[in-house]
Amino acid sequence: MSHQLNLLPTALSDLFAEVTSSGNITLADRYGLKAAILEGCLSEEEQTSLDRLLYGVRRGRLQMVNEISAVM
Repeated sequence: MSHQLNLLPTALSDLFAEVTSSGNITLADRYGLKAAILEGCLSEEEQTSLDRLLYGVRRGRLQMVNEISAVM
């Protein structure tokens, strides 16, 4: 059984903006990032955004949280 992932054109840039403003990467954000990576056809700008998010986590500027969404 194969599933097709179709991201919205601005999904990754919106996710990047939300994560950098909140400082937290939620479960929903992580699933969105996973879908973007598995899609396999990221633009250079999208790949750079992903790299920056991972760098932020590694440096401790962004934190992984076990919340579904940052909107409460």
